[in-house]
Amino acid sequence: MVLGMAEVKNVAIIGFGVMGSGIAQVFAQAGFIVYGMDIDEKALKQGLETIINGPFGLKRAIRKGLITEQQMQEILSRIEVTHDLTEAVKDADIIIEAVVEDLEIKKKVFTNIDAIAPPHAILASNTSSLSITALAAVTKRPEKVIGMHFFNPPQIMKLVEIVQGLQTSNETIELAKQIIIKIGKKPIVCKDIPGFIANRIGILAILEGIRLYEQSAASAEDIDIAMKLGYNWPMGPLELADFIGLDVLLKIAEALYKETGNPSYMPPTILKRMVEAGFLGRKTRKGFYKY
Repeated sequence: MVLGMAEVKNVAIIGFGVMGSGIAQVFAQAGFIVYGMDIDEKALKQGLETIINGPFGLKRAIRKGLITEQQMQEILSRIEVTHDLTEAVKDADIIIEAVVEDLEIKKKVFTNIDAIAPPHAILASNTSSLSITALAAVTKRPEKVIGMHFFNPPQIMKLVEIVQGLQTSNETIELAKQIIIKIGKKPIVCKDIPGFIANRIGILAILEGIRLYEQSAASAEDIDIAMKLGYNWPMGPLELADFIGLDVLLKIAEALYKETGNPSYMPPTILKRMVEAGFLGRKTRKGFYKY
């Protein structure tokens, strides 16, 4: 059974980090009941704090005149957080996994979710590059497993890539599209190929920018200015790398290189060394720039 759009009311978000909490905020603002789950108490507290006071949080929306204080309280009343996976998913109509970008970890999450989620629930992954078909294969409902790739920050970015695994039904795709439209985003649909669409193209440009920096071809600032003024990018490739997180970027590049065999996706040595040193970009206040 595939639900109609009117029946989709409860959303569970598994993993309550930057992406998970941001996705939770988007759904709650659109009127859905949201259950956020994470095994880390600190992540749950930080996620709620980010929803309220973060750079794209609800208090910012109040300051900009987009919502009122009362509306903020109503939105927050629709968000509950828990450490208990069963509690999070027991009434869910759609479950969105937003844990670390590691296929084996995600497989374990999907196996556990599939065993306890309602039979009608759609299981979605926010993965940016990993196989939806592989995730679906560890469940008993592969026709209801889908990719929903939100972009950072989910509160601001309009695009959501809907990824159709080998066994994902067309009915699931159509319902996912309706859900994404309801939360005010633009859905695009693609097949389950490595990197999907945006990352398949964008990561190449970012990695090439890093190689130019590694070769001392130009300063970080000039590499970014070249793309901002020459190609009208809102952020340059090195700024964007810092914003994504260099650790996240490294995992995406490694996954794309493994899946495609294209040497252009091979991570530059300097990217690996910066991650080893803990220079992860904005979140550690040091990457290609200092913050």
